[in-house]
Amino acid sequence: MLLQQQGSRVEVTKPQVFSGKIEEVSTFVNAAHLYIRMKITEEAATTQVAWVLSYVQGGVVEAWKDNLLDELAKGESEVESAEQLFTKIRDDFGETSEGKRKIEQLRTIEQGRRTCNEYVQKFKKVARGSSYKRRPLIKEFKRGLNGGIRRKLAEAEEPLTTIGEWQERAVRLDRNQRQSRIEERMLGRNTAYLGRNVQPRGGYRGGSYGRKGG
Repeated sequence: MLLQQQGSRVEVTKPQVFSGKIEEVSTFVNAAHLYIRMKITEEAATTQVAWVLSYVQGGVVEAWKDNLLDELAKGESEVESAEQLFTKIRDDFGETSEGKRKIEQLRTIEQGRRTCNEYVQKFKKVARGSSYKRRPLIKEFKRGLNGGIRRKLAEAEEPLTTIGEWQERAVRLDRNQRQSRIEERMLGRNTAYLGRNVQPRGGYRGGSYGRKGG
Protein backbone atom coordinates (compact mmCIF):
# COMPACT_ATOMS: atom_id res chain seq x y z
CA MET A 1 0.00 0.00 0.00
CA LEU A 2 1.35 3.45 -0.98
CA LEU A 3 1.26 6.10 1.70
CA GLN A 4 1.81 9.85 1.50
CA GLN A 5 2.18 11.89 4.67
CA GLN A 6 1.12 15.49 4.95
CA GLY A 7 4.02 17.78 4.24
CA SER A 8 5.87 15.16 2.17
CA ARG A 9 5.82 14.78 -1.57
CA VAL A 10 7.52 11.40 -1.52
CA GLU A 11 5.40 8.29 -1.65
CA VAL A 12 6.79 5.40 0.36
CA THR A 13 5.54 1.81 0.46
CA LYS A 14 4.98 0.29 3.87
CA PRO A 15 6.76 -3.04 4.47
CA GLN A 16 4.93 -6.32 4.18
CA VAL A 17 4.27 -8.24 7.39
CA PHE A 18 7.33 -10.18 8.52
CA SER A 19 6.58 -13.75 9.69
CA GLY A 20 10.12 -14.88 10.40
CA LYS A 21 10.86 -16.63 7.11
CA ILE A 22 14.45 -16.42 5.89
CA GLU A 23 13.45 -15.19 2.46
CA GLU A 24 11.54 -12.25 3.97
CA VAL A 25 14.40 -10.81 6.03
CA SER A 26 16.17 -8.58 3.49
CA THR A 27 12.98 -7.29 1.88
CA PHE A 28 11.39 -6.45 5.22
CA VAL A 29 14.45 -4.76 6.71
CA ASN A 30 15.09 -2.69 3.58
CA ALA A 31 11.45 -1.58 3.29
CA ALA A 32 11.15 -0.71 6.98
CA HIS A 33 14.48 1.12 6.97
CA LEU A 34 13.45 3.21 3.96
CA TYR A 35 10.07 4.07 5.46
CA ILE A 36 11.64 5.23 8.73
CA ARG A 37 14.21 7.31 6.89
CA MET A 38 11.64 9.00 4.67
CA LYS A 39 8.64 9.29 6.97
CA ILE A 40 9.34 8.98 10.69
CA THR A 41 13.02 9.76 11.06
CA GLU A 42 12.25 12.51 13.60
CA GLU A 43 10.18 10.21 15.84
CA ALA A 44 11.67 8.91 19.08
CA ALA A 45 13.73 5.72 18.85
CA THR A 46 11.21 3.83 20.97
CA THR A 47 8.43 4.85 18.59
CA GLN A 48 10.41 3.62 15.60
CA VAL A 49 11.11 0.29 17.30
CA ALA A 50 7.43 -0.13 18.18
CA TRP A 51 6.44 0.72 14.60
CA VAL A 52 8.77 -1.92 13.17
CA LEU A 53 7.51 -4.54 15.64
CA SER A 54 3.93 -3.82 14.61
CA TYR A 55 4.78 -5.49 11.29
CA VAL A 56 6.29 -8.56 12.97
CA GLN A 57 3.46 -11.09 13.14
CA GLY A 58 2.67 -14.81 13.09
CA GLY A 59 4.54 -18.07 13.02
CA VAL A 60 7.80 -18.54 14.88
CA VAL A 61 8.33 -14.79 15.10
CA GLU A 62 5.28 -14.12 17.30
CA ALA A 63 6.84 -15.64 20.41
CA TRP A 64 10.13 -13.92 19.54
CA LYS A 65 8.33 -10.56 19.45
CA ASP A 66 6.49 -11.24 22.72
CA ASN A 67 9.78 -12.00 24.41
CA LEU A 68 11.40 -8.85 23.05
CA LEU A 69 8.44 -6.67 24.07
CA ASP A 70 8.64 -8.14 27.57
CA GLU A 71 12.35 -7.27 27.76
CA LEU A 72 11.71 -3.75 26.44
CA ALA A 73 9.00 -3.16 29.03
CA LYS A 74 11.37 -4.18 31.82
CA GLY A 75 14.33 -2.27 30.41
CA GLU A 76 16.32 -5.46 29.92
CA SER A 77 16.69 -5.42 26.13
CA GLU A 78 19.83 -4.39 24.26
CA VAL A 79 17.62 -3.06 21.45
CA GLU A 80 17.42 0.73 21.79
CA SER A 81 16.95 1.80 18.19
CA ALA A 82 15.47 0.62 14.91
CA GLU A 83 18.97 -0.05 13.56
CA GLN A 84 19.71 -2.36 16.49
CA LEU A 85 16.37 -4.07 15.92
CA PHE A 86 17.21 -4.62 12.25
CA THR A 87 20.54 -6.15 13.27
CA LYS A 88 18.78 -8.48 15.71
CA ILE A 89 16.29 -9.54 13.03
CA ARG A 90 19.13 -10.34 10.63
CA ASP A 91 21.02 -12.25 13.33
CA ASP A 92 18.02 -14.24 14.56
CA PHE A 93 16.27 -14.95 11.25
CA GLY A 94 18.87 -14.52 8.49
CA GLU A 95 20.21 -17.30 6.30
CA THR A 96 23.18 -18.02 8.57
CA SER A 97 21.16 -17.58 11.73
CA GLU A 98 22.15 -19.90 14.56
CA GLY A 99 19.36 -18.29 16.59
CA LYS A 100 16.73 -19.26 14.05
CA ARG A 101 17.94 -22.85 13.99
CA LYS A 102 17.76 -22.92 17.78
CA ILE A 103 14.21 -21.52 17.74
CA GLU A 104 13.08 -24.15 15.25
CA GLN A 105 14.59 -26.88 17.42
CA LEU A 106 12.97 -25.42 20.50
CA ARG A 107 9.54 -25.47 18.85
CA THR A 108 9.82 -29.14 17.85
CA ILE A 109 11.68 -30.84 20.72
CA GLU A 110 9.58 -33.30 22.74
CA GLN A 111 10.19 -35.51 25.75
CA GLY A 112 9.06 -38.70 24.02
CA ARG A 113 10.78 -41.74 25.55
CA ARG A 114 13.34 -39.65 27.41
CA THR A 115 13.26 -39.29 31.15
CA CYS A 116 12.21 -35.82 32.19
CA ASN A 117 15.74 -35.10 33.38
CA GLU A 118 17.11 -36.00 29.92
CA TYR A 119 14.45 -33.80 28.31
CA VAL A 120 15.31 -30.86 30.58
CA GLN A 121 19.03 -31.12 29.77
CA LYS A 122 18.29 -31.28 26.04
CA PHE A 123 15.86 -28.37 26.30
CA LYS A 124 18.39 -26.22 28.17
CA LYS A 125 21.03 -26.91 25.53
CA VAL A 126 18.70 -25.92 22.70
CA ALA A 127 17.30 -22.89 24.57
CA ARG A 128 20.75 -21.33 24.90
CA GLY A 129 21.13 -18.93 22.01
CA SER A 130 17.45 -19.05 20.98
CA SER A 131 16.62 -15.61 22.49
CA TYR A 132 13.58 -17.18 24.19
CA LYS A 133 13.01 -16.24 27.84
CA ARG A 134 10.26 -16.31 30.45
CA ARG A 135 6.77 -16.99 29.09
CA PRO A 136 7.72 -18.08 25.54
CA LEU A 137 10.35 -20.42 27.01
CA ILE A 138 7.88 -21.90 29.52
CA LYS A 139 5.31 -22.33 26.75
CA GLU A 140 7.69 -24.39 24.61
CA PHE A 141 8.86 -26.44 27.59
CA LYS A 142 5.25 -27.31 28.51
CA ARG A 143 4.43 -28.17 24.92
CA GLY A 144 7.24 -30.72 24.75
CA LEU A 145 6.39 -32.48 28.01
CA ASN A 146 4.55 -35.79 27.90
CA GLY A 147 0.83 -35.17 28.38
CA GLY A 148 0.46 -36.93 31.73
CA ILE A 149 3.22 -34.92 33.40
CA ARG A 150 2.03 -31.66 31.85
CA ARG A 151 -1.51 -32.18 33.17
CA LYS A 152 -0.28 -33.09 36.66
CA LEU A 153 1.84 -29.95 36.85
CA ALA A 154 -0.98 -27.77 35.52
CA GLU A 155 -3.21 -29.06 38.34
CA ALA A 156 -0.66 -28.25 41.06
CA GLU A 157 -2.05 -26.30 43.99
CA GLU A 158 0.79 -23.79 43.83
CA PRO A 159 1.08 -22.38 40.28
CA LEU A 160 4.50 -22.63 38.65
CA THR A 161 5.73 -19.26 37.43
CA THR A 162 9.33 -19.71 36.30
CA ILE A 163 11.06 -22.06 33.86
CA GLY A 164 13.22 -23.30 36.73
CA GLU A 165 10.16 -24.27 38.76
CA TRP A 166 8.61 -26.09 35.81
CA GLN A 167 11.78 -28.03 35.10
CA GLU A 168 12.51 -28.94 38.73
CA ARG A 169 8.94 -30.06 39.45
CA ALA A 170 8.71 -32.01 36.18
CA VAL A 171 11.92 -33.93 36.90
CA ARG A 172 10.75 -34.75 40.42
CA LEU A 173 7.31 -35.91 39.29
CA ASP A 174 8.72 -38.03 36.48
CA ARG A 175 11.26 -39.65 38.83
CA ASN A 176 8.55 -40.47 41.38
CA GLN A 177 6.27 -41.97 38.74
CA ARG A 178 9.05 -44.14 37.32
CA GLN A 179 10.07 -45.33 40.79
CA SER A 180 6.44 -46.12 41.63
CA ARG A 181 6.09 -48.24 38.46
CA ILE A 182 9.28 -50.17 39.32
CA GLU A 183 8.01 -50.87 42.84
CA GLU A 184 4.62 -52.00 41.51
CA ARG A 185 6.28 -54.46 39.14
CA MET A 186 8.50 -55.82 41.91
CA LEU A 187 5.51 -56.17 44.23
CA GLY A 188 3.60 -57.99 41.53
CA ARG A 189 6.44 -60.45 40.94
CA ASN A 190 6.87 -61.09 44.66
CA THR A 191 3.16 -61.76 45.10
CA ALA A 192 3.16 -64.21 42.21
CA TYR A 193 6.22 -65.98 43.59
CA LEU A 194 4.70 -66.33 47.03
CA GLY A 195 1.47 -67.62 45.52
CA ARG A 196 3.31 -70.41 43.73
CA ASN A 197 5.22 -71.46 46.83
CA VAL A 198 2.51 -71.44 49.48
CA GLN A 199 1.86 -75.00 50.67
CA PRO A 200 -1.27 -75.98 52.59
CA ARG A 201 -0.76 -77.18 56.16
CA GLY A 202 -0.91 -80.98 56.43
CA GLY A 203 -0.60 -83.65 53.74
CA TYR A 204 -2.87 -84.55 50.89
CA ARG A 205 -4.69 -87.81 51.62
CA GLY A 206 -7.20 -89.51 49.47
CA GLY A 207 -8.66 -86.42 47.91
CA SER A 208 -8.61 -84.40 51.10
CA TYR A 209 -6.06 -82.67 53.29
CA GLY A 210 -5.49 -84.11 56.72
CA ARG A 211 -3.13 -83.74 59.56
CA LYS A 212 0.18 -85.50 59.37
CA GLY A 213 0.23 -88.71 61.33
CA GLY A 214 1.99 -88.84 64.69
